[in-house]
Amino acid sequence: MFKTLVLAATALTLAAGSVSAAPLDDARTHFQAIASGDTQIVMRAYADQAQLNWVGGPLDGTYATTESIRATWEKFGKAVGPLKLTVGQIDESANPKGSTVSANVVFEGKMPIKVRYVLTFREGKIVSETWQIDPKLAVAAAY
Repeated sequence: MFKTLVLAATALTLAAGSVSAAPLDDARTHFQAIASGDTQIVMRAYADQAQLNWVGGPLDGTYATTESIRATWEKFGKAVGPLKLTVGQIDESANPKGSTVSANVVFEGKMPIKVRYVLTFREGKIVSETWQIDPKLAVAAAY
C-alpha cells in the first residue's frame, strides 16, 4: 500500500512538472512564430474565445475574435517582415485553473519593437494576450 502511494505521488509530481513547463515552451514558440511571420503557427495557440489586447503602436486595440486576431498578425507580419527575437526575463505563475506567462521580448527588424508580454493559458491554449509596447524596456537574452 505504502509503495503504491509513493509511486502515485511520484507520478503526480512528474506530471505536474511536465505540465508547468509547457506554458513557458508554448510562449517561446508563440514569440518565435510571431518573429518569423508564421501566422498559421501563431493561430494554433489560441482558444476559440481568445482576446488580444495590443497596447501602443499602429495596431493598438482589442481583438476579440479569431478572425480579427489572425488579421492583426497578418497585418503585422506584412508590415515588418521576419524579425530577430530576443526573449529576456520570462516567468510563469500557475495553479490548477491555468497559467500566466510574463516576458520581456524584443522583436528586431528595421527598428526594435520592445514588448512587455502577458499570456494567459487555460487548458493549454491562450485565452488572453497582452502586447504592451514599452520603448524603455531593457531586455537581456534569457536563453
